[in-house]
Amino acid sequence: MVTEVFTLKYCDPHAVSEEKVEATEVIQFAWEGTVREVDACDECAKEHEARFEPLVDYSRPVKKRRTKKAAAPAPAADDGSASASDE
Repeated sequence: MVTEVFTLKYCDPHAVSEEKVEATEVIQFAWEGTVREVDACDECAKEHEARFEPLVDYSRPVKKRRTKKAAAPAPAADDGSASASDE
């Protein structure tokens, strides 16, 4: 026998006023030194993004993007050697 269980998450800000709105987003915020999560609907998530700046995890190092180094030094070396040989 197979039984399926469907769990719906409801928006926590709407639950305060005893409304049942399905949650589609998760809002993260810091409270007393820990990161906490709240289930929220699209409307509440957009309102939260407009009011507060997003959390940034400074404990992890930021990865730097790689750039092409071979293309930049070659023209600079050619320009310098050409002017020196002309004299």
